[in-house]
Amino acid sequence: MIYSCEEHIEVAIDTIVDEYETFPKLTKVSDVDNLTTTCEYCQKPAIYIVANK
Repeated sequence: MIYSCEEHIEVAIDTIVDEYETFPKLTKVSDVDNLTTTCEYCQKPAIYIVANK
């Protein structure tokens, strides 16, 4: 599972596809979680959760 901002969503998708060889599931981060959850690539607030399941 990767938390991603809008700018890095394509990188996160590519990472999941490369690692798990399946199309990832995209979920929006809830407003409550968005206060403390940051992008794993740049530390901006995360907008999406990219997961393999």
